[in-house]
Amino acid sequence: MTMSEGAIHFRKIGENAALLEIDNPPANALGSAARKLFHEKLDALEADPAIRAIVITGRGRSFCSGDDLKEQEAAQSAGLGARQTQLGEFAGLLDRIEALRMPVIAAINGWCMGGGLELALVCDIRIASADATFVCAGVNIGLMASAYRLPRLIGVARAKHMLLTGLPFDAEAVEKFGLVTAVYKSDALMEQAAELANRIASRAPLSVEATKRTAAMACDLSPEDAAKLTREELTTLVQSADHAEALAAFREKRAPVFKRK
Repeated sequence: MTMSEGAIHFRKIGENAALLEIDNPPANALGSAARKLFHEKLDALEADPAIRAIVITGRGRSFCSGDDLKEQEAAQSAGLGARQTQLGEFAGLLDRIEALRMPVIAAINGWCMGGGLELALVCDIRIASADATFVCAGVNIGLMASAYRLPRLIGVARAKHMLLTGLPFDAEAVEKFGLVTAVYKSDALMEQAAELANRIASRAPLSVEATKRTAAMACDLSPEDAAKLTREELTTLVQSADHAEALAAFREKRAPVFKRK
């Protein structure tokens, strides 16, 4: 593999938590080769029932810059079909990450731009280093990104300020917006991300997964549909071995041992 193709590094950061690092200097673009590698890592993680939480970050000074602009230019020359295919492949990776059974934490360590911001948005929790920078870059390159997910997360007015200007925003500003839930010194970011992932991974896995599914749909459901979905999820959870284990652990004054059953 050549350096221009990049790499997606994997390592365990706890018994039930994993870290994926985007490594494609200088800005950690997710071109076609990197996307293929990303899918391969996700295949392995989804196949492993022991993995209950994932952290995604970037190596170096960038979290992610989105799609590869050189590949975009080549696809533009190849015609509309090639361009649509490329856009679809990038969107497909984002949709897959958003739909993963286990929670995903974005540890945003530097530049988070364009499709890289969209990558952060499909994660369940976002935390950032104090020197992270966020750019809705769609209008800067004649495209559009984050116009659906960002307003749902931080509200239309704040989202339009970011989306329509294409200006950089620092971590302090986006924390106030609600885009990230915490900001840490750069040398503390990964420790905090691992701590958060391991905390989530220590909770009842089936409960965590059901909560993620339900919360993801909460804004789109009527009260009646939300009540129906909650009943369905709780009917399954109340019969689970992990729920019985939690009750036994409470009675016996010990920590529960969850087995995703």
